[in-house]
Amino acid sequence: MGVKGLSSLIKDNRRISPDIHFRDSKLVVDGNNLIYHLYFSSNLDQNHGGEYLAFQVQVQAFFKTLADYDIKPYVVMEGGKGTSDIKLETVFRQTLNELKVPMVKCFREADGLRAALAKEWCCPVLSTDSDFYIFDLPRGLLHLDHFKWRAAETHRGIPCRRYTTSNSCTFFNIDRRLLPVFASLAGNDYLRDVRWARYLPAGIPTISAANLEGLLCWLRDKKGQTTKDILTAATKLIPSKSQQERTEALKMLKTAMLEYELPSSSLRGFFSEGTVPPLPAGMLIFVPDWVRAPLARGELSGDVLDLLVHRRNILRTQGEHSDLQSSNLTSKHIRQVWYGLLLGQRGGEVLEADRVGLELISDNVQPLVQGAAQTLRLDSLPQADRAVRLRVCLETLGVEEETLEGVPAHLRLPVAVTRYWLRRASPEPTVLKALLMVMVQGELNRQTGGTTGWQGDTSHISQPLDCVVAHSFNQWQACLKDASQLNLLLCKPLPEPHFAWLYQGRLVHQRQKQLQQREPEDIVQDDQFRRLYGRLLGAVTQPDPGANRRAGGPEAQLRASMEHLHLNTQDEEE
Repeated sequence: MGVKGLSSLIKDNRRISPDIHFRDSKLVVDGNNLIYHLYFSSNLDQNHGGEYLAFQVQVQAFFKTLADYDIKPYVVMEGGKGTSDIKLETVFRQTLNELKVPMVKCFREADGLRAALAKEWCCPVLSTDSDFYIFDLPRGLLHLDHFKWRAAETHRGIPCRRYTTSNSCTFFNIDRRLLPVFASLAGNDYLRDVRWARYLPAGIPTISAANLEGLLCWLRDKKGQTTKDILTAATKLIPSKSQQERTEALKMLKTAMLEYELPSSSLRGFFSEGTVPPLPAGMLIFVPDWVRAPLARGELSGDVLDLLVHRRNILRTQGEHSDLQSSNLTSKHIRQVWYGLLLGQRGGEVLEADRVGLELISDNVQPLVQGAAQTLRLDSLPQADRAVRLRVCLETLGVEEETLEGVPAHLRLPVAVTRYWLRRASPEPTVLKALLMVMVQGELNRQTGGTTGWQGDTSHISQPLDCVVAHSFNQWQACLKDASQLNLLLCKPLPEPHFAWLYQGRLVHQRQKQLQQREPEDIVQDDQFRRLYGRLLGAVTQPDPGANRRAGGPEAQLRASMEHLHLNTQDEEE
C-alpha cells in the first residue's frame, strides 16, 4: 500500500495540513515509523553496529513529552515479515514496557488496523505513511516530519500539522469517496504509463507530482459517475494492452480499493482488556494459541509466523564488507535449533535467504531436534519444566550451567552467547576484551543510573572503519539476536537482557583501538569494574568441565594473552 509521491504533493501544503498545537488526546502511533524517525533524526551512529542506549534516551524523551501534554499514546507495530531492525525494535519494546506505554504488534499489514482504531477513538494517527492521506479519519493524520516534539511550547502543546481528507478534498475539489479510487489508480502497475499530467489545465507549471495532480483533475471531471464506470474508463487509457490485460487491471483496481475500507478495530480489545487480536484464518492451523500473546506483545518476531506458515526466513544483513562472509553464518546452529522447536515433528527444511557477496541467495537449512529439545513440543512449551527449557538453551550455546554461576542474572544470556561466539568466530583478543568492557560498564551504569566511562574519546571515529573488527562485532550481534529469539521461544529460561546497555557501537570500537596499546586495568581502574570484568572473562574463557585445554585453542590463546592482567577469574569475595 501507499501512493508514491503523494506525501510530496500534500505534506507541505498548509491549506491541506494547517498548523496546530496538539495536546489532551489519545494518539495512535505508527511504531515502525517512529523507531526509524527517532533513530535517524537524532543523528545516531550508523557505522559501528548501533547506539542503543542513546536511542533509548530519545524514546524516553519522546514519550515523556507526550505525557507532559496529557497525550495518551497507543503504539501499533507491523507484525509481518519485513526489513525492520530487530535490535532497535527490542530496545524500543523494552523501553515502552518500562514506561508502561501500551503497544501491540499486528499479525498482518497494520495501516488499516491503525486507521480503524483511530476512527473508533476519534483521535489522530502519527505516521509518515501516505495511506493515511486516503483513510477517512475524523481527526486526521499528524505527519511525523512536522511533529515538533522537541520544540513543544509550554501550555499550548506540541507544534505539528494536521492533515484531514476533508481539507484535501476541498482543496482539490473532488468527492471524498473518490480518494480510494485515486489511490488505486495511482498505484496500479498497468496504469504507470498513462500520462495523467496531460489533464492539467493549461498554464499550470510542471511539478514533480504533475502526474498525481493530473489524475486528480481527471477524477474531478468524473463527478456523478459510479466507481465502476470510473475504473472502466481508466483501463481504457492503458496504452497497447489487450482486453485480457485490461480486465486484469480492473480486477486489481477493485482489490486495491478494498484495502481502504475500514473494518471494526480488532485492537481496541487488546488495549482495553488485553484480548489478543485474532490470527488471519490461513494461519490458524499452523500457530499454537499460546504463541499469539508473545507475538502481539512484540516479544517474538514476525519471523515466527513466516517460519510456521511458509517455512522461510529472510535474514537481515548488517553493514559489513561484501568480501566477508555474512555474519549470520556464525549463528546458523542457533537458528537450526530454533527451527527444530518451531517445526517439530512436521519435518522438512527451511528456505533461508542470506547474502553471498552482494547477492541474496536462498539455501535449504535442516532444522535440528536433538538432546533435551527432543522432549519438547511447540504447543506445550510454556508447560514444560524450566530446567529442561534451560538445558535446551544452554546445550545450543555449548555452555554448562555452572559456568554462569556468579554472573549477574541479566548478563547470563549475553555471556553464554559470547562464549558461543568465541568458539565459532575466533575473534582477536582485543575484540573480546572490548566487548566485555562495554558490557561491564553498561551493567554498572544501569545499576547506578550513571554514565561513567560511557562516552569516552570519539576522535578515532573519523578514522577508516576496521572492517574485520566490525565483522567480528556483527557476528556477536547476530548470535545475540538469534539466541534471544530462541530464549523467548523457550519462555525465557534465562532472564531477558537489558539490551540498551549491552552494546554501544562507537564505544566498543574505541575500546578495541585502545586495547591495541593498553590493557583493561589501565583504561578503567575501578575495583567494582575489575571484579565484574574478571568474573565475565572467566565465564567466557574457562574450559568446559572435564575438557582438556587445547593448545592453540581460542580459550588458551586468550588466557595466555591475559595472564599478566592479574585478574582472578573467580569472584574475589568467593
